[in-house]
Amino acid sequence: MSATLRIARLAAQDRAMSTRWDEFVLAHPQATFFHRSGWLRVIEGVFGHRGFFMYAERDGVIEGVLPLAEVKSRLFGHAVTSLPFAVYGGVAALNDEAAVALEAEAEKIARGQGAQHLEYRNLGPTRHADWPRQDLYVTFRKAILPDEEANMLAIPRKQRAMVRKGIKNELRAEIDAGVDRFFDLYADNVHRHGTPAMPKKY
Repeated sequence: MSATLRIARLAAQDRAMSTRWDEFVLAHPQATFFHRSGWLRVIEGVFGHRGFFMYAERDGVIEGVLPLAEVKSRLFGHAVTSLPFAVYGGVAALNDEAAVALEAEAEKIARGQGAQHLEYRNLGPTRHADWPRQDLYVTFRKAILPDEEANMLAIPRKQRAMVRKGIKNELRAEIDAGVDRFFDLYADNVHRHGTPAMPKKY
């Protein structure tokens, strides 16, 4: 007889479980950077939203994760989302049993919190073709090849000319220990687009 699948909630202060969660995320092909456990601390600590980072576990082995957050907004309403401030979220599971159990728990949480809707931002196709969809986000992925020239040739001609111009003019990247320079550029850029900047501690 197989063990029962258990659904549990990740606590931000539980470092051991957070490590296990992240190990699962790093190994799962449908999980993204936004599935990482650190987002729980960001969502709760920076934005003040309530996080529900749920996982499915059997015999001490994680079989699926679903990061959720409750967002109450005058503009967008009251929602449980996977995941706000991120382009991806949704269930990352090893099997249908874990995925179904996590989705059922998400529905239970959304109803219990009185949310107007439950939103998933899945990387891949959803298992629910009948659910409403909004294609708000687009992903561009490109493999980085070991050969530098092969990478250059993979860039479309006009953009490649711009890259070569930057190289010719000795454009360089620099890693800065602080966030001040980045934040100033980021805030200026989003303000030009009419969008408020996220707080610096984000």
